[in-house]
Amino acid sequence: MKKSLSLTLLLIAGLMLFSIASCGGSSADTAQEEAYDEYAQADYSYDYEDDLYDNNEELEEDAVTASFKTFPIYADGRSPDNHYIPSGYMGDYSDIAIDTASFENPHSGTTCIKIVYSNDVSQGARWGGVYWQNPANNWGDRQGGYDLTGAAKLSFWVRGENGGERIEEFKIGGITGLYPDSDIAGIGPVLLSTEWTQYEIDLRGKDLSYISGGFAWATNLDVNPEGATFYLDDIRYE
Repeated sequence: MKKSLSLTLLLIAGLMLFSIASCGGSSADTAQEEAYDEYAQADYSYDYEDDLYDNNEELEEDAVTASFKTFPIYADGRSPDNHYIPSGYMGDYSDIAIDTASFENPHSGTTCIKIVYSNDVSQGARWGGVYWQNPANNWGDRQGGYDLTGAAKLSFWVRGENGGERIEEFKIGGITGLYPDSDIAGIGPVLLSTEWTQYEIDLRGKDLSYISGGFAWATNLDVNPEGATFYLDDIRYE
């Protein structure tokens, strides 16, 4: 396509020079000859097979994305559609409490996830976080995970108890080990509001063929000196 554009531009330039030449002057004749030489020496071959391959590849990617069905991590507390388990406690893990069936003002349905991160520094790490894993407690030492190829994003809703809570990172993937995740993506830091707010992690161009760490969050005591209580709901790959 670029070569076709170049051909068009050169033809336009040739016509302009021809017009100048018709008005007289040997310099115009010389310019016309130079333009013709450049035109004659240029390579305007069109690689149909390469262009067809690129177009087919784009169409295949679009088809995979279009065929991807919503893949929930959390829809409701007891939903059979939920995937992954919030089992990967990190940092000051004793400072983290999770209620996966809280009735406190869910975004949709009847329940949401309530997370309380205290400031006790129980393990001395001064930070904490949790991975949703498959299977539970899988840090890459065993097979698990899902093939999420075709997902364009991970969408979730979150709100803070008081507003101003800061979550340093929300992410997917990143688990290493003998059976590592195929990719990683995330956003952050995120400053929470008391109102439910939707966030998205862009997954376009990511290798999602094997993801055992389906979702994770992490924060620390320095940005939450009083601890943090926040809520999550409607977490899903789309």
